[in-house]
Amino acid sequence: MFRDVSVKSSNLKDLFKFIKLGKPQFAVGLFFYFSLGALLALLLGAEFNLTKFILGFVIIFFSTWAVHYHNDYYDFEADHYVTPTPISGGSGVLIEHPEWKKSSKYMAISLISIAILVSVVFTLLFDYPLTFILFVIFANILSWFYAAPPFKLSYRGLGEFGNTAIGILFPGLGFFALMGTLTLPFLAFAIPMLFLQMLFTMSVEIPDMEGDKAGGKMTWIATHGRRFGFKIIAVSGLLTTISFLILNYTNLFPDFIDFRVVAAISSIPLILGIIALIKNPEDKLTATKFCIYNLAGIFAVVILINIYFISLIK
Repeated sequence: MFRDVSVKSSNLKDLFKFIKLGKPQFAVGLFFYFSLGALLALLLGAEFNLTKFILGFVIIFFSTWAVHYHNDYYDFEADHYVTPTPISGGSGVLIEHPEWKKSSKYMAISLISIAILVSVVFTLLFDYPLTFILFVIFANILSWFYAAPPFKLSYRGLGEFGNTAIGILFPGLGFFALMGTLTLPFLAFAIPMLFLQMLFTMSVEIPDMEGDKAGGKMTWIATHGRRFGFKIIAVSGLLTTISFLILNYTNLFPDFIDFRVVAAISSIPLILGIIALIKNPEDKLTATKFCIYNLAGIFAVVILINIYFISLIK
């Protein structure tokens, strides 16, 4: 009897480890990116539909959950040189359990398939254009080839472009789900979101500089160093704030949306980025701390903009 209990306990631990491999907490965290796009759609005249909102987030959740399974699979060799941190470096689970490699890949394919299937159901249920399904497929293909052959973007100095595109894709799906299309105002709103996502991308690459270089990855940080990354972070923060400010003086949005407020909120990672640039942390431990602060600042910005948009809904 005790042996049966021990076996069940071991199986449960393995299950939790396998779930940990996919880092589902990151998928949950992206809810605020998704809702940001959905809220913007509401402010621009879309009607709220709870079913659309839930199904849209289900697509985001499964798509994002899949990312870490296939990235860890294709980064298996490179991850031997990386020590995981709270914000980077993979999960480390496959290094501990290499026998789970195939299962990790199959899990990723299954999750992506579910996300695409839900997008098909969504499109049929609400009579949406085929572009909605294509949008979901494109997002998953882009994330798949971050590490997967034949493109292996992160090994060819192109991974940053794929990661930064998430600045459009996640709030874009929230907007698309409620509005039924992507409009010019959203595309304008996506510009500062791209800069904010570039800030995010640099922050998660900086801690892994030595490991990525040893593992053959050609990230901008592995190629140009941490100082370069902190410069990009500061510039991206500045461009984020300036872009949001410029939106206030276009005719694309209703007058009741004051993008000066949004620009002020977005100054949080700008300030943190300037501080990090001045401090110029070179060692991994100190640099990682500053990057964690950057990510906290980014999520604070996204959450605060969500709150501001909610306050404007009548």
